[in-house]
Amino acid sequence: MHEQLWFTHLLNHLFAGSVTGFLRMLHIEPKYPTAPITNAFAMELLIFAFLLLLFLLVRSRLSVESPGGLQHTFEGIEGFVLGQSHEIIGHHSEPYIPFFTIVFIFILVCNMIGLIPGFESPTGVPAVPLGCAICAFVYYNVQGFKHAGVGYLKHFLGPIPALTPLMLPIELISHTARLLSLTVRLWANIFAGDLVTLVFFSMIPIGVPIVFLGLHIVVAVLQAYVFMLLSIIYVSGAVAEEH
Repeated sequence: MHEQLWFTHLLNHLFAGSVTGFLRMLHIEPKYPTAPITNAFAMELLIFAFLLLLFLLVRSRLSVESPGGLQHTFEGIEGFVLGQSHEIIGHHSEPYIPFFTIVFIFILVCNMIGLIPGFESPTGVPAVPLGCAICAFVYYNVQGFKHAGVGYLKHFLGPIPALTPLMLPIELISHTARLLSLTVRLWANIFAGDLVTLVFFSMIPIGVPIVFLGLHIVVAVLQAYVFMLLSIIYVSGAVAEEH
């Protein structure tokens, strides 16, 4: 059985029977029936609950006259994402800002939570970055169809009909490869960062690990930004106008 974090152990203690029963209803046999909830899922659930409470707290304290620190922080994040979107997509990027912002915040918190003793980064498990990549993949394709209708399929056919037999498989492979690119980039960086930090903390518990802790924070922020930036680029391509 995998080593459980304290929060994972608590969830399995409370809900293992219900989760196992639900999975079996779907004809899925859990590997560990007495502990079907994994650390990655438990961390995602905890982060979801934390962000939901945080957003509700910010929403309840919104003020034009005297905005608080939390409001300033989230307005700064929203302004940063808006600026990046305007540069790449253009001035019609406002409808996509909520998705880009929550992707950035969720992945950032997932990357950073592993720095807290007793927790681990869910993005260090391949399934979580893959789930985020699938969300981005579905989102930009849906936006492409919403923007251009069936005409969105022209993006896959090439500039002239004669090139369609060549361009169609290339474009399909290219778009599918984006899932792999988003997943591996995020997972590999966070997994490696967690591993290096853990190794140095176990070998030299004082002094030197602080440097790697700082590097891990930089990588965590950078990978959240890169994932968001690539999502913006993909949406930009999906909603681009033909000229």
